[in-house]
Formats: sequence, C-alpha cells, structure tokens
Amino acid sequence: MRVELHSVTRRFGRLTALDRLSLELPSGSKVALIGPNGSGKSTLSRILAGMLSCEGEVRIDGFSPSTDRRALAQRLVYVAQSAPQLGATVGEVVQAIASVRRLERAQIAEIAARLDFDLSQVASKPVRALSGGMKQKLLLSLAFAADVGLILLDEPTASLDAPSRTAFYRLVAERSRHATLILCSHRLEEVRHLVDHVVALEDGKLAWQGPLSEYLRHASHSLLEVRVHGSETFEWLRARGFHTGGSGDWARVVEHADLLPLLRELMIGLDGRIDAVNVRDLEAIAAGGATVNRTTESSASPRGGAR
Repeated sequence: MRVELHSVTRRFGRLTALDRLSLELPSGSKVALIGPNGSGKSTLSRILAGMLSCEGEVRIDGFSPSTDRRALAQRLVYVAQSAPQLGATVGEVVQAIASVRRLERAQIAEIAARLDFDLSQVASKPVRALSGGMKQKLLLSLAFAADVGLILLDEPTASLDAPSRTAFYRLVAERSRHATLILCSHRLEEVRHLVDHVVALEDGKLAWQGPLSEYLRHASHSLLEVRVHGSETFEWLRARGFHTGGSGDWARVVEHADLLPLLRELMIGLDGRIDAVNVRDLEAIAAGGATVNRTTESSASPRGGAR
C-alpha cells in the first residue's frame, strides 16, 4: 500500500508533535521509523492507523485514514507500543478479532504458539492481568494472523524476551513479504535486516530519509574503546587518533566502514598487549544543528575477561 503525507501537522495543546511532515513511501516499502522519544513516531503511527486526526493530508492507497476508516480497516494492522488495559478476557478478544477479520481462531493460536504463547492457558484471564510480554505477544498474534497490505508496528519488541524477538523477526519477514511495513524502533541494529528504507524524525520534523545502506554509511558511527597494558602502546594509539580519559581506556569514534580495518590493525599492532576491546554503535541523526546518539555495544577481551 502506498503511503503519502503532505504537510501533516498534529498538535497537543501547545506541543507540536508533528510539524508539516511530507513523505511518500511506495507500495511494498520496508521502513524503519526512528528517532528519540518525543520525536513523533508514535503520533505518526496512530495517524496512519486512523486513531488520530491531523492537519494536512494523509493518503493510503488514495484513502484517508480519518474519513475512509471502514475501507482501510481490513487492509492494515497496528500494534501499539503498550497494550490497552482491557477488562475483557483473552478468549473474548481473540473471538472478537477473529470475527471482524474473518479468521479462524486456530490461525491466531498458531501464530501465538510460534511466539511461545499458549492462548488456551490464558483464555479466561482479563487482558489487563497479563504481563507486559504476554500482552505484546497477544497483540502480535492478532496482527500477524491477518493478511493485510500495511503493517504498522510501534516498538514491538520492547517487552519481548530474546527467543520471542527471534520468532518475531521471522514472522515480520514472512508476513510483510508483499506488504508495506513501517516499523518504529529505537533499535535499528536489531531490525535493520527487516527494512530497506529509513525515515528519521526529530522534534516532529523529517530529519532524514533514504535507503538503509545510505543511512548506515552516512549516519552510523562506532565508538571503539580499548584497554591496553604497557606504556609503549600509548604513542601507537595516539598516532591513530585515540584519546584517553580518566578510566584508562583509549577511545576513538570511527565510521562503520573503517571499523573492521581498524580492529585488524589493533590486533596486529598491539598483539598480546590488549586487555579488552569494547565497540559501541552510535546512530547519529543530525537535524537543525542537533545530534541525537543511540548506543548499543558489544565487547570482547583478548585475555579472556569480559567487560
């Protein structure tokens, strides 16, 4: 489904959540919608789902989410970051969605099982009594059981454990094969194998958009930290742009493309004198002179001690 936004603005009192946002996504796009908290990601998702009104124009395959909700309802799914606190039981919710979507309950149960979620065991429980992870699995099971043209996922892995995240990635890849996917996430490194396009928001405005490969090339950096022993290594590190702080670690920010060559150079040049190496991925979004960094990290110790 094709998504078109023209000068979309949404205000909550004095707060402008989206500010004249214009964007076009071709049908079949796989999009990571990224940005810090408060950047407008969830607001945009809810507008596309028809849950919020806005100024400007929104079109999904030519339909308006606000005025053509019935026409779009069967063609999209939306999974919110937080599940609603429903008093209805899990069984009642599953039956209602199955009826509206014209699905068999077994289809929903099959998706739930792949997420390690047994619907029969919780069928009589109110949705609000479930844990955060179980609520998320319920929403995902209901969403992925449907065959739709637009999938909207707002921080869908936030409450999932590691095995469930792996199952989730597989389901997204399968279910979005012929659909347009918009996936809001703080963890681009976790979902980038599912997307081919990045839309970055900052303060309700479009900070960056383009192919994933371009984003990673121009907006992603790594902070490489190394701990060494032997004062003879210090000049070697300084000559290659490393700086030291009070912790005793040496650090340098490098572009993604330069990370592996520099790691190889470290291992060869400082063979036997490295105590630990730490890599932090920094995704920098520049907009209006401001830079937002999100960090993930991995570490290794050549001498066997983890950091």
